[in-house]
Amino acid sequence: MRIIVFAKQVPDTTEVKVDPVKGTLIRDGVKSIMNPEDKNALEAALRIKDSIGAKVTVITMGPPAAEAILRESYAMGADEAVLITDPLFAGADTWVTSMILARAAQIVGYDLILCGRQAIDGDTAQVGIEIAEHLGIPAIAYATDIRTENKKILVTRELENVYEVISVNTPCLITCSKELNIPRYMRVYNIFGCFDKPITVMNNSVLKFDKMEVGLVGSPTKVRRTFTKGPKEQGNVVNLPAQESAELLVSTLKRLHVI
Repeated sequence: MRIIVFAKQVPDTTEVKVDPVKGTLIRDGVKSIMNPEDKNALEAALRIKDSIGAKVTVITMGPPAAEAILRESYAMGADEAVLITDPLFAGADTWVTSMILARAAQIVGYDLILCGRQAIDGDTAQVGIEIAEHLGIPAIAYATDIRTENKKILVTRELENVYEVISVNTPCLITCSKELNIPRYMRVYNIFGCFDKPITVMNNSVLKFDKMEVGLVGSPTKVRRTFTKGPKEQGNVVNLPAQESAELLVSTLKRLHVI
């Protein structure tokens, strides 16, 4: 089985600050990490590899510095790594990003594609599903369990108040939730060897997009403004009997046009 895992390098959001004037993330000096749920996807791929055998290829799109998470993937047990990087791709929205990733998947070849449910910087949960749309393959989102059974894959996914079990044939794409597993630690032996392993670089000379279809210029989504949520106002504490408290709450909500 050939498994592709799409991973993204993201800023550690516990440390991110926003420029109050420009409304953009201040990334200088902020630690970059592999997106947590992408690591769950990689762990799922490695467990399939351990159980039935598979070739696991990790693909990321970003600046040259994103090579770091590919080295981490090697240290966890991945077999191949691909870095998609080109200045033409800068500023791509989710639709253009997924289009680029889908073409890379076609070049690499796959039976199964695993992605994190969403990235912690954008939180859109769109890219994985859009990759499947570009490739014309089934997609299952929010996986909390993945099992192989004969030539089928059984996926348990979490909905609002129920769990749903889906049987799917390959090729297919699955987005993975953090509840799926606990990612393994990098192995010491693999850490020493990961820096000697090759990373395939794909730029636009390989992927062959028209320059007007990619990057910021090709993206249909335009972000007008980014801002952080302001602090809440000081609340009012009242100490009244239950009936009077309820009447005060209702009258206040009506005054504020909430109800």
